[in-house]
Amino acid sequence: MSNWGGWYPPTRPIDVEGGIKARSKRGAIGQTWWSERFISVLESFGMGSRLTRGKNYARRGQVLDLWVEPGVVTADVQGSRRKPYRVRIGLAAFGKADWGRVIAALTEDAWYAAKLLAGQMPEEIVGLFESLGLSLFPTRSAELTMDCTCPDWSVPCKHLAAVFYLLAERFDEDPFEVLAWRGRDREELLGALSARRTGAEPADRDELPDPVVPLAETLSSFWSAPEAGASAAAVCATASATGHTVRAPSDALLSQLPPVGLSVRGVPIVEALRPAYQALGSAPATV
Repeated sequence: MSNWGGWYPPTRPIDVEGGIKARSKRGAIGQTWWSERFISVLESFGMGSRLTRGKNYARRGQVLDLWVEPGVVTADVQGSRRKPYRVRIGLAAFGKADWGRVIAALTEDAWYAAKLLAGQMPEEIVGLFESLGLSLFPTRSAELTMDCTCPDWSVPCKHLAAVFYLLAERFDEDPFEVLAWRGRDREELLGALSARRTGAEPADRDELPDPVVPLAETLSSFWSAPEAGASAAAVCATASATGHTVRAPSDALLSQLPPVGLSVRGVPIVEALRPAYQALGSAPATV
């Protein structure tokens, strides 16, 4: 390891307790196709020989912590000096418009979300990103920024390499982490997919709270049913205009359900259930 023409003598890292240890004890690290693809991409950048220097650190548990956030992975790695080194690996997160196109494409086939929820990443998702002009994994070394506070001038140093290996195992455990690095974590992505399927407003839109009306001002209409034939939209519009709380049609919920593809004797399940909902709504209340 060169330093201004010199070299650093081999050093032994300080032993730590509670560090993150690689599950792999020998051989390759990464058990799924997507973590193997990640490591192979790094090796294709000419990092192969330098990456192997980090395996020992990864298996010894020298990485104290590791965070995956949009566009950046950070970690603390204990080396031979008392103060741990701070590691940072950057990869550009996709912008809002790009993620909008990805979410639209994923919504067209619920199979992708089902696979991800099952802890699997379908290999076809790589092609889906590429069809949108995007790449799930980095395609050239220039897309990665790698920094470590250690004095080693090699890039990646063994501290960075150890984090790369543990990152691959993190991807093994949860494929959503790959997507989180690109800008959408599990909660955000699944929420966006659900909103698009149901036609709900995106979560990041400004939402105005419903007006709070004193109960005393709504007693005359609190238990009133809507007029016969009134649509759910009309009921909601009336409520918004008057500030009163009104009861929506009993089958309004069915109208909001996304297509489920089920039928009973040739009748869509939603329409088969509608008479029952309407009957329950028209039944006299009992105390």
